[in-house]
Amino acid sequence: MRAKISYAVTAAVLVFYFVLVGSRGVMLIESGTLITVPFGIAVLILPVIGVWFLWKNTQFVRRANRLAAELDAEGGLPVDELRRTPGGRIDRDSADEVFVRRKAETEESPEDWRSWFRLAVAYHDARDTPRARKAMQRAITLREAAR
Repeated sequence: MRAKISYAVTAAVLVFYFVLVGSRGVMLIESGTLITVPFGIAVLILPVIGVWFLWKNTQFVRRANRLAAELDAEGGLPVDELRRTPGGRIDRDSADEVFVRRKAETEESPEDWRSWFRLAVAYHDARDTPRARKAMQRAITLREAAR
């Protein structure tokens, strides 16, 4: 729940920022000089890119959450078996051990979205966010193809 609130607050702040920057771009265009019009157009591109990026990330998160809910209903969510440091952080060696098992599971069943989902979680626990995202995207693609 805390992550959803953080995401919503961050998204709201970004939308506010996009509106603020966009209004400045419009003001530059309205001034109508040879320098401010192209600059205003360039400034307007930033919020457009930002809105697109925010939309794509929101879609990704919603799809990943749907997979998590489906896997939870099946009783297939990965069990948290990771050791923790006294400060509560995941022990790196523990995460690596689980990752090796998840990777082998995925190699045995490369077309199973569930194994890709669990591999994405293992990548995330091992602090490899780019690969976690790619593995989750693969899980989403496989699940949507199966529907």
